[in-house]
Amino acid sequence: MKKELSLGIVLVTAGAASYGVLATLVRLAYNQGYTPSEVIFAQYLLGLLSFGVLYLFKQKQLRQPQPLKVKAKTYAKLTLGGSAFGLTGMAYYFSVQYLPVSIAVVLLMQSIWMGTVIECMINRRFPSIFKITGSLIVCVGTVLATNAHQNLEQLPATGIFWGLTTAVMYTISMTVANKVAPTLPAEKRSFYILLGSFLMVASIGLPSLLLKFDTSIFWSWGLLLALFGTVLPPFLFNTGMPKTGVGLGSILIAIEIPVSVSLAYFLLHEQVNLWQWGGILLILLAVVVLNYRILKKSS
Repeated sequence: MKKELSLGIVLVTAGAASYGVLATLVRLAYNQGYTPSEVIFAQYLLGLLSFGVLYLFKQKQLRQPQPLKVKAKTYAKLTLGGSAFGLTGMAYYFSVQYLPVSIAVVLLMQSIWMGTVIECMINRRFPSIFKITGSLIVCVGTVLATNAHQNLEQLPATGIFWGLTTAVMYTISMTVANKVAPTLPAEKRSFYILLGSFLMVASIGLPSLLLKFDTSIFWSWGLLLALFGTVLPPFLFNTGMPKTGVGLGSILIAIEIPVSVSLAYFLLHEQVNLWQWGGILLILLAVVVLNYRILKKSS
């Protein structure tokens, strides 16, 4: 049992760290002259192709005489829900265009308290004291982590808008991922979700892609972005989450914040002061508080 838990911790942590790498890779691609549309189109196309190959391989390997019958409506819901993932990626990459990576990832993590709000709306139930406390800690941590208490006027409104939009879309995406066709095999669900993401990204980015599209993005940054953004995390999360449980898994996913900020500090040479590190620690503390009861039950 301990080996299973340890393996799960490693897998989920690795998946979260993979997401943490993304923003720095995107910034490096921007520095080489690639546009947000080029970057996200390459990432989702290569990711979709990867999962398409995996899906076909698994289908041939299993060769079930009585395959699971799934209504076309379910696939349509997964594809439609996947469009929210595509919008999340676009909004996040736009926020990275205007904001330092260390701030963009903190705004993304506002999905922590937004998820609590959506959960209350769906269940029509007032949040527990732990969730209220955790959400307040996130808000205080965000003020410190973005350095808003000192230089709010220096943060571009456009970047803040895209950052908060990312959090909203990410919250919706996670809700869809947890509610729609949870019994389907992971590779099949991932394929249809990615299909919806790609269609959304391609349709929105088409006008700018027709004006300018440098195919070198596929082998320069596209492969890395697809690997860390659309291939590794779903596989690692789907394998590791059943071993760790939801509560511990939610805490481990928050490792994305320090990974992303640390890479921005060391590779992009972004300035991150002690107040910001303190805010990041508060956000991580909030994740623990929000999942305290789940952890207590599973222990």
